[in-house]
Amino acid sequence: MDATGQPSPGSPAALGRSPRRAASIRDVAQAAGVSYQTVSRVINSHPSVREETRRRVEAAIGALGFRRNATAFALAGGVNRSVTVLTSNTVLHGYAATLQGLEEAARTAGYSLGVKVLTPEDDLDRTLHSAAADGGGLMVIGFDRLAASALDRVPENVPCAAVVEAPPHGRTPPRPAVWADDRAAARAATAHLLELGHRTVHYVAIPTSAGTRRSEGPRTRGWRSALKAAGVTAPAPRGGRGWNARAGYDEGLELARDPDVTAILCGNDDLALGVLRALHDAGRSVPGDVSVIGFDDAPHAEFVTPSLTTVRMDFQGLGRDAFELLRGRLENGYRPPAPTFAGTDLIIRESSGPSPGPTAA
Repeated sequence: MDATGQPSPGSPAALGRSPRRAASIRDVAQAAGVSYQTVSRVINSHPSVREETRRRVEAAIGALGFRRNATAFALAGGVNRSVTVLTSNTVLHGYAATLQGLEEAARTAGYSLGVKVLTPEDDLDRTLHSAAADGGGLMVIGFDRLAASALDRVPENVPCAAVVEAPPHGRTPPRPAVWADDRAAARAATAHLLELGHRTVHYVAIPTSAGTRRSEGPRTRGWRSALKAAGVTAPAPRGGRGWNARAGYDEGLELARDPDVTAILCGNDDLALGVLRALHDAGRSVPGDVSVIGFDDAPHAEFVTPSLTTVRMDFQGLGRDAFELLRGRLENGYRPPAPTFAGTDLIIRESSGPSPGPTAA
C-alpha cells in the first residue's frame, strides 16, 4: 500500500492478482509495460535491450518478487533449457572442476544440467541417442579416448560443445570446443627443471584422448619439445595407462631404482602423489635427490609433504566458457563472449630444487 492506502503500482494487489500466487514472467511484462520476450532478454543479459527498459523490468521483478521457473521459462521462450554432460569420470580433479564450472554457468543462465557417466561397456550410439532425445544440448568433457569417441559420434543436428585436451597443431575438434595450452605448460615445467641444473627430465604420462600408447598427448609433446630445444635426448616416457596415484607409485618405483634419475614431470597431480610415495619408500629424498613436478594443481597438491610444484589449470574457467559456446548454439541471437579463462601457471613449491649433481648417486 502507498501513503493513501491504495495498492502500490506493480504490487500484486494493483495487478488484481492474489498475493499468494507466484508472479509469472507475463506478470512482470505487464507491470513493466513490455512483452514477455523483453523480460526474457533482460533476465539473460541480452545486449539488445535499452538501459531504461532494463531498469524498468528489473524494478518490476523486484516489486513482484519474481522467481523464474526454469521449465516454464523454457516453454515461454521457445528454448529447451537443459544440457546433458557426457563424461567418463566425475572424481579426478580436472573432470570435477570442469563439471563445477559448467554447473555454475548453467545455473546462472537458468539451465538444468544432467550428467551421464560413460563406461567402456556403453553402446555409444545408443547413449548419444538417449541423451539427445529430450532436446536441449550435449556437453562433452573429452579428456580421454572414450569421451573423445563420443564427441566424434554426436549427430550433426544435435547442439554440442566440448572441453578437450589441446589438439595437435593444424587440427580442430569436430565440434565447438575450448582447451588449455597443455603443451606450452609442460614445456615451461620441463624447462624449469633444466634451468635448475638437471641433465634430463623423465616423464610419467597420463592416458591421451588419442587412445593408443604410441599417440602422444599435448603434455608429452610439450615435455619432449623442451628437451629437444635444450639439446637433450628425451628418455622414453613412462605410464600412459592410468591416472591415479597407484599408477604413479608403480612407475615411481621403477624410476627410483635408477640413480641417474634426478627430475620427474608427472602428467597430473595424482600420478605425482604416487611418485612421491615411491621415492620415499625407496629412500630417495625430494627434492634433495629427485625433483618432482605435477600437473593441474589439485586441492591436495599444496598440502602433501613436500608441497608439490605443479602446473595450475583453470578447469572451472574452461567449463564456464564451454557452456557459453553451447548456449550460443541453443539460443538464436546469443553471442557467447570470447573465452576468458586464465590459462596455465607454474606454481613453484617445495618438491622441485637444484640438481644434486653427478655425485648424488
